[in-house]
Amino acid sequence: MEIAELRQELASMATRLENFRGSLDLEEKETRIAELEDIMSEPSFWDNQDEAQKIINENNVLKSSVDAYKKLSEKHEDLEVSYELVKEEGDEELAAELEAGVKELADELNDFELELLLSEPYDKNNAMLELHPGAGGTESQDWASMLLRMYTRWAEQRGFKVETLNYLPGDEAGVKSVTLHIKGHNAYGYLKAEKGVHRLVRISPFDSSGRRHTSFVSCEVMPELDDNVEINISPDEIKVDTYRASGAGGQHINTTDSAVRITHTPTNTVVTCQSERSQIKNREQAMKMLKAKLFQLELEKQRQELDEIRGEQSDISWGSQIRSYVFHPYNMVKDHRTNYETGNTQAVMDGDLDPFIDSYLRSQIK
Repeated sequence: MEIAELRQELASMATRLENFRGSLDLEEKETRIAELEDIMSEPSFWDNQDEAQKIINENNVLKSSVDAYKKLSEKHEDLEVSYELVKEEGDEELAAELEAGVKELADELNDFELELLLSEPYDKNNAMLELHPGAGGTESQDWASMLLRMYTRWAEQRGFKVETLNYLPGDEAGVKSVTLHIKGHNAYGYLKAEKGVHRLVRISPFDSSGRRHTSFVSCEVMPELDDNVEINISPDEIKVDTYRASGAGGQHINTTDSAVRITHTPTNTVVTCQSERSQIKNREQAMKMLKAKLFQLELEKQRQELDEIRGEQSDISWGSQIRSYVFHPYNMVKDHRTNYETGNTQAVMDGDLDPFIDSYLRSQIK
């Protein structure tokens, strides 16, 4: 960059930082942090451990955003000082360092802006992610297993914890259905961008004639709800079945009826959990999953009512895929909602989903 371009870029960053400050309500957050730290210093703080943990979590989240903003501001101030030195001395090495620093800060500001976009009530929550293959047998089930690997890698690269709540293997390969519990700050906020139908076009490894196949997998994403969210489920509205777990899981598998299936009869919503050895724990987790699904159904109902008021039409058929993954006759992954695409299909399948998530979240800004 020329010196004038660097000046312009630094001025633009200063404006963005000021806007971020307003979006963050920085002073309000700092006041709340002080209040929480006063509570945490009280002798009786640990008397209620669940409540104490909630306060600690809230404090950590607030401090994380405030500290991140302050760190970005300090970096910008340092770059302003470096700019003045370059302007006065014309040192080429210092100019190169300044340009690299400006580019690095620009990337960090983009990441921080994306975090600020995740401001809806449940964006910060953990997520439940389910994959269900469409028609096509082994071909679609194999595609589901590829997506399972993709989402697991994405989550692990972000430092999120992934727990498999339910896993039903395919008859020959892949999976018939799988439910993941993805734990981490803003997990739902990010993964809500993945909700919808994912389409694969490739030469099938299961077709001896080497023909091209198209497969579909539905991805459902729900926020994990805490105890503050009221979802009333009457005991006479649910049917609970127990059975022996299947798949990988240690010596207890197929020895006790620890797996739990709960059916909510009014909505015909079914959830299953087999991740724990204890039937009681599996039932508790399954009820959490059921509440999350019923909550998502209510959100969908409200969205559809709004669409009807606005006169919008929403097609939920298999043809309404959100993203296509093409492995033959060329390589491309394209999101049909934002038109973002890449030819590096391997990177995407290895978990490089952030550009897709980023473009989707930004497209939702009204």
